[in-house]
Amino acid sequence: MSESVLKVRDLAKSYGIRRGFFSHGKLVAAEEVSFEISAGQTIALVGESGSGKSTVGRCILRLEEPDSGFIEFEGQDIRALAANALAGLRPRMQMVFQDPLDSLNPRHTVGQLVGEPLLIHGIVHPKEIKERVGELFELVGLRRDHADRYAHQLSGGQQQRVGIARALATSPALVVLDEPTSALDVSVEAQILNLLLDLQEQFNLAYLFISHDLAVVRLVADRVVVMYLGQIVEAGDTEKVLSSSFHPYTRGLVSATPVEHPLELKPRVSLAGEPSSPIDPKPHCRLVSRCPFAQPRCAEVPAKLEEVMPGHFTRCIRFQQEHRNGVWEPEPTRAAG
Repeated sequence: MSESVLKVRDLAKSYGIRRGFFSHGKLVAAEEVSFEISAGQTIALVGESGSGKSTVGRCILRLEEPDSGFIEFEGQDIRALAANALAGLRPRMQMVFQDPLDSLNPRHTVGQLVGEPLLIHGIVHPKEIKERVGELFELVGLRRDHADRYAHQLSGGQQQRVGIARALATSPALVVLDEPTSALDVSVEAQILNLLLDLQEQFNLAYLFISHDLAVVRLVADRVVVMYLGQIVEAGDTEKVLSSSFHPYTRGLVSATPVEHPLELKPRVSLAGEPSSPIDPKPHCRLVSRCPFAQPRCAEVPAKLEEVMPGHFTRCIRFQQEHRNGVWEPEPTRAAG
């Protein structure tokens, strides 16, 4: 594998909660988050809304300041960089947003929006910007004359192609893709995903792909990092995690994925009950109130992320104990058609 573009170690982010002059604890959005991404590789952060995956993406780009942890990008500790030094790295780290229309300024043509980073960072001479914008539009499957249009004059898929072109304008090494296809129709979604894969191969890009859609993740990701209430609960190679999940939360997510054939039967794990509070969480398993396999010790023992197979990590107290004792029963108690 090629050298890591991004290394994240023990990233943590929380938000203080106040009512008037009084503190009411802190909401933990991310805690002990660690992973690496190499050039040409896609790591997917998955989980329900509120799991902390988007917060992690924003902290990596320093759009938000993490409370603690280590973030190394292309060999540099970006948390230690001053503002001017960080500005020099920003062209190498780009983001594609969930809603393309919201991310595009309606007062400017999309050609001006794609040309803006070229001008700000001095990447090309001002007289050459129009030509370079035309090349970027063709690269993402748009016509050159689309550059004269405004965002509202384009379809959702075309708007997202503009967002991708703008991200590529600065020749980045890392692109954070925050739910980049969730606002698109299924047919358009497939086109955008194929475009992203082609661009990754062409430019050897590292992708951090944030999503809740496991079908999409299975298509694009090399490794999956599953988050629940700010913590990583499972991580490993995509196919192994999605086909042989250890953590009940991951298995619940997989169970909720629609099957390809209506008569297909698959093991099902139901995550009923109310989630634990993310405010001042306890050190024990945060899924305990929803887990169908929970035992008393799950609410008593600190939950730690452990490597249970080479390259495969999980934070399930029951699995870790019973796996060590050789008595783990991997099948859930019921199945659904």
